[in-house]
Amino acid sequence: MKKTPPILAALAMTFALPAFAQDAAATEAAAPVSADVAYVFNTLLFLIGGFLVMWMAAGFSMLEAGLVRSKNVTVQLFKNVSLFAIAGLMYWLIGYNLMYPSDDTWTIAGVIGTFFSPVSLDPVGAGDVAGGYSAGSDFFFQLMFCATTASIVSGTLAERIRLWPFMIFTVILTGLIYPIEASWQWGGGFLSEMGFSDFAGSTLVHATGGFAALAGAIVLGAREGKYRADGRMQPLPGSNLALATLGTFILWLGWFGFNGASQLAIGSVNDAADVSRIFVNTNMAASAGVIAAIALTHVLYGKIDLTMVLNGALAGLVSITAEPLFPSIFGSVLIGAVGGALAVLVVPVLDRLKIDDVVGAIPVHLVAGIWGTLIVPASNPDTSFGTQIFGIVVIGVFTFVTSFAIWMILKATMGIRVTPEAEITGLDVSEMGMEAYPDFIQAK
Repeated sequence: MKKTPPILAALAMTFALPAFAQDAAATEAAAPVSADVAYVFNTLLFLIGGFLVMWMAAGFSMLEAGLVRSKNVTVQLFKNVSLFAIAGLMYWLIGYNLMYPSDDTWTIAGVIGTFFSPVSLDPVGAGDVAGGYSAGSDFFFQLMFCATTASIVSGTLAERIRLWPFMIFTVILTGLIYPIEASWQWGGGFLSEMGFSDFAGSTLVHATGGFAALAGAIVLGAREGKYRADGRMQPLPGSNLALATLGTFILWLGWFGFNGASQLAIGSVNDAADVSRIFVNTNMAASAGVIAAIALTHVLYGKIDLTMVLNGALAGLVSITAEPLFPSIFGSVLIGAVGGALAVLVVPVLDRLKIDDVVGAIPVHLVAGIWGTLIVPASNPDTSFGTQIFGIVVIGVFTFVTSFAIWMILKATMGIRVTPEAEITGLDVSEMGMEAYPDFIQAK
């Protein structure tokens, strides 16, 4: 039998220390809670977590509005409002039951659930205590994750995509792509049975949005003037870093609902303690992502880049999302720091490949999401690196190939890109006929 190298043993202990503490705590009997009390607290957790994640829509809006040029701000704000509304309707009509089919409604074993079976709420004044939480709170919370997936695509494809093709893709992403792949894990599908683990969606939500965005960016192409004939990259600075910073803080706040409520229960002493652990680990990973981005941009460029620091925070948050419960605080710091570093290092790689990602969503959501999912077994003993890799590959191939095909169909049938003239003028005028900053128009 091979002996584990000391450094690997130490690393495993670093990530897994809380697991031992948790096992010890589990042996102590917690004070019993009535089913009614547990139902109320669990429902409140879903509702509070849900509206915190809903507030992340405002964060995405502000972040994107700040990172695009002023001539494209109105369109970005409209896209974020419209995608949220589309997600709500599509998830109700199709997505929720595709994602959470009952045991007898899988149309293909463990792969696809039930189509066209709109969600039903509990009857007025008749909550089902046996269910543990209200049907409405569960639907509302899960819907917010669906909308988040679409928000990731919006920022990457900014400043050159037409509105109607984007909205059509959002219908397919929120109604079909996201619910199907998420059902493989959260809906009790084949990945769940294999032991794949993604606590709050580093891959199921964030990397999925990143794969869809990557496919769209490849089909759509880069913005006019982004890459020069000699291959060099031309910076196209955003309009308002104050808005981008506000958006980052809103997202940071919303992430406590994203990760914390993914515990799915707070009706017991142990669950309440675990939710608090998740809050702390989530915050520490984000903080570490910021510091890593500060240090790395200073070393690489001689000056600190605020936009990369903001993305460092978000990458830290995405990284810890796959497993915010089991790591120690130090383990969470390491996970977040690596995520923040990846957000900085992947940007020039994309530029060399001439993949134009306006807001940096691919490094933040796709790359950091993969990293966060891969590192789960370092702290969670219930899964393995092989299983995690398999789950990432399956979800990635499905999402990227499907998204790429849809983008190509949209490009061939109706066109997905605005004209060069419209891009120079700005999408606010060409697509919507209104501007976010009309008082600052230069006289012609």
